[in-house]
Amino acid sequence: MMIQIQDPKCPWEIVHMDWVTALPPGGDRSYNACLVLVDRYTKPPILLPCHKDDTAMSTVIMIWNKVIIHEGLFPNIISGRDPKFNSALWTNLHYLFRANL
Repeated sequence: MMIQIQDPKCPWEIVHMDWVTALPPGGDRSYNACLVLVDRYTKPPILLPCHKDDTAMSTVIMIWNKVIIHEGLFPNIISGRDPKFNSALWTNLHYLFRANL
């Protein structure tokens, strides 16, 4: 079942998140993947180098350090990643903010 995505009313209300993997190792930490975040309101992508086997917690910490502290917490994340990973990602976000699920 397809769910229509509403148009955002302000920046960082809805964020698309996806990974580009199987990249050749690069950088001082031999990154082999890239996390791509796109704000549906303003559109420019944020590219975060990472590893294809990064955990949900390390992904949350990376997003926090590189995006959330500058833009604020986004209430809606759209991701094509495995549902188990998405669940772990949200669980870790709630843990980080000490919020209840």
